[in-house]
Amino acid sequence: MDVEHHLERFGTADGQLCVGGVPLGRLTARVGSTPYFAYDRDAITARVQRLRAALGAEVELGYAVKANPMPAVVGHLAGLVDWLDVASAGEMHVALDAAGSPERTSFAGPGKTDAELEQAVAAGVLVELESAGEADRVVGAGERVGLRPRVAVRVNPDFVVKGSGMRMGGGPQQFGVDVEQVPGLLDLLAERDLALEGFHLFAGSQNLHAEIIAEAQQRTVELLLALADKAAGPVSYLNLGGGFGIPYFDKDQPLDLPRVGEQLRVLVEERVRPALPDAHVVVELGRFLVGEAGVYVTRVVDRKVSRGTTYLVVDGGMHHQLAASGNFGQVIRRNYPLVVGDRLDQQRTERADVVGCLCTPLDVLGTGVAVPDAQVGDLVVLFQAGAYGRSASPLGFLGHPAPPEILV
Repeated sequence: MDVEHHLERFGTADGQLCVGGVPLGRLTARVGSTPYFAYDRDAITARVQRLRAALGAEVELGYAVKANPMPAVVGHLAGLVDWLDVASAGEMHVALDAAGSPERTSFAGPGKTDAELEQAVAAGVLVELESAGEADRVVGAGERVGLRPRVAVRVNPDFVVKGSGMRMGGGPQQFGVDVEQVPGLLDLLAERDLALEGFHLFAGSQNLHAEIIAEAQQRTVELLLALADKAAGPVSYLNLGGGFGIPYFDKDQPLDLPRVGEQLRVLVEERVRPALPDAHVVVELGRFLVGEAGVYVTRVVDRKVSRGTTYLVVDGGMHHQLAASGNFGQVIRRNYPLVVGDRLDQQRTERADVVGCLCTPLDVLGTGVAVPDAQVGDLVVLFQAGAYGRSASPLGFLGHPAPPEILV
């Protein structure tokens, strides 16, 4: 997907990118310094509305807080979605402080500590079990707190979802309980003082292929319904995961969301509702909700030419945007969409490498990027920065200050 698409989404005024309707220069003055992250409130709202229309009323929407745990973002989404999913006690506190309902908050992730389990049980959130050992520990947490824990079993399936940026199911995994071990675990849970509510399966992330997502959802539903038949009590919660991707690179095409939604609606109507008429059917998304609503803004502090290559050196870098540097799972580094956000009315006249301020050759934000004749003081903008940016980067590397965030 080309840069022009992103400019059209955000809008421009007087040769500047706008975020939330605010021109970049004024927004930067409002923040007070560079670099920074800015998130468009209306874009997040519009994305949720689009998802609601595509998925239908029978499917509930969850937000994976790990994608962007900024409190203002979580607070905004808490009023728009049905569930918040957290992966640590810290995220749980953010979610609950943001007016997230404990009854509609789930806690997933391997390696939950005893202290985290106690906090989750005390708060009344749904603990998604990753192992038999964790089940034993959550029972102990419930005894110490004096409350009956709410739990679901996270399932590691016996199938692999192709086309995912990160595979989180199939084969050996640190995530979830292998499906062949789940019936035995259910027998053990039936003997413990736990409230088993259902199942969670998250097979992979960042998938742009509608037909692959639809097939994965079908296999997920069939597997979870078979497990529901083995549960000792009624099943009220089926988390089908998510994995909807966004386009980062030039040849990426957006996910065909209407096609995904159409097939999911049929699946819920024809398979889930006859078996579990009252169950919460949840699709849990993170990146797809917030990724395209954010930008990372950094200022050019130096311009140099080295043996024929022009370098624009900025005051940000991989310590804030690890993924854009290519060091967050990319096998071959490719450029995120990037513009000089305060020179949009100028013709592109050169190719340049945009590099960060860190003393390492890994700190590259763009190579051979077509840009105008950028100078010191200009503002470089990276798109697709609303998810896995600030919180997924090595903020402490080389001692630079953490960048501010703003929800516009």
